[in-house]
Amino acid sequence: MQEEITQKTLALSIKTTKLTAVALQKALKMLLRAGKNKLHQPTKGKQSLKSLMKQNTAVSNIEITNDNIKAFGSTAKKYGIDFSLKKDSSTVPPRYLVFFKGRDADVMTAAFKEFSAKNLDIEKKPSIRKLISQMKDLAKSKGKVLNREKHKDRGAEL
Repeated sequence: MQEEITQKTLALSIKTTKLTAVALQKALKMLLRAGKNKLHQPTKGKQSLKSLMKQNTAVSNIEITNDNIKAFGSTAKKYGIDFSLKKDSSTVPPRYLVFFKGRDADVMTAAFKEFSAKNLDIEKKPSIRKLISQMKDLAKSKGKVLNREKHKDRGAEL
């Protein structure tokens, strides 16, 4: 087993030494292009406050409640906003701050308008469970007033 691994390693090292300078140059160029694309792409969407501040732009913040964090994330993703959530536990109950880039302020206001409109629509809609329980109570209060008399009349009169 060990001998086979040694032979394969030697074969690989011999093959790599036979690479021509042109092939090596092409491989290095591809590697540099791939690495360059990955290094210079800033992160998008939800990220840490540290990485948001590394992007050398002014940072603004807005306070948000704990219940709305997940719902806001989907709206921010829709608008392509880079943001960071920070929990301030010095107050009771803790408050949450949403940090975003200063240049995204207009986009952020539009996203918050849509977000608040969506939340108001959700609050206005009645809960289906509450509606079902109300209908059950209504059905119980009416009671059953069904006429259960059965007549076997086959039309054979004498």
